[in-house]
Amino acid sequence: MSLNNSLMDKLEAIRRRFEEIGTQITDPEVINDTKRYIKLNKEYKELEDLVAVSKEYKNLIENLNNTKLMLKEEKDEEMREMARAELEEMEEKVPAMEEEIKILLLPSDPEDGKNAVVEIRSGTGGDEASIFAGDLFRMYTKFCEKKGWKVEVTHVSEGTSGGYKDAVFNVSGKDVYGILKYESGVHRVQRVPQTETQGRVHTSAASVAVLPEAEEFDVNIRQEDIRKDTYCSSGPGGQSVNTTYSAIRLTHIPTGIVVTCQDQKSQLKNLDKAMIELRTRIYNLEYQKYLDEISSKRKTMVSTGDRSAKIRTYNYPQGRVTDHRINFTLYNLPAILDGDIEPIINKLQMEENAERLKEAEM
Repeated sequence: MSLNNSLMDKLEAIRRRFEEIGTQITDPEVINDTKRYIKLNKEYKELEDLVAVSKEYKNLIENLNNTKLMLKEEKDEEMREMARAELEEMEEKVPAMEEEIKILLLPSDPEDGKNAVVEIRSGTGGDEASIFAGDLFRMYTKFCEKKGWKVEVTHVSEGTSGGYKDAVFNVSGKDVYGILKYESGVHRVQRVPQTETQGRVHTSAASVAVLPEAEEFDVNIRQEDIRKDTYCSSGPGGQSVNTTYSAIRLTHIPTGIVVTCQDQKSQLKNLDKAMIELRTRIYNLEYQKYLDEISSKRKTMVSTGDRSAKIRTYNYPQGRVTDHRINFTLYNLPAILDGDIEPIINKLQMEENAERLKEAEM
């Protein structure tokens, strides 16, 4: 039992490439070329898992073949029985490992390893929609906390009865965009609002857009194309927030994109955060075309431009959360709203991998 030869050749070519990059990233000439070094380092990290699994797989096949050989030659019945049990155990591992290798061999979205900019906007439902947008914000910050990711809020606009009309935050860490991208779309809540006196269940909505954060060399922005405005921050943060011109508004004249940041007391820090978001939004104008293309093929992905695509319902009376893309329901709503969204994301990733494997075989 083994992978076919062409796949074995592919794994061997990947191993050689991995070793070649390992040598290159220690070369002083490469280290001094920041752009090239970052690119090679990223490729090295992407190949690491595949090389480790391939090594494990080759050892498994080798041990399996040696055990078969031993069974042919061994006369002692007790030893033969032990070998048979080992062989059975190894043969069970092979299909799962082959599946893992096939998935790792699929070309990954180059954006998956990036940090992300997340935007939550309240939709239909008035005050209740803003409260729900606040619930989603808390759910994501709790999830990021569990993953050990760093969250930096760049902009919030508070609702009149709590929650947020909209909120924008950056998330940095390992493979952030590749995990959070499944959250883009419309999230719907069904519950009795705090403002409802008759006890009737209402439906409200909030939209989530997750964008891969653009790195500096991903997009070139000319300073003369940016109009910068400063103004006094509003909201919590003490006296200095309302008296110093620390808040930043950037307008990119060619595209008309406007970003604001008023989270920090320092104007320079707000400017840095606003520039990250501006780069990301300009970069995503182009990336959007790719998203539109794959979202038409795969049910797990929703184009960030499609604000009407309903992806998930949070039903309070039944304690139920349903992801409509894969018709997957869980009855642990409190835990999910407390940041336990990993089971849903894992299921979406499995579904997408199955779709991509099918595409690759066609």
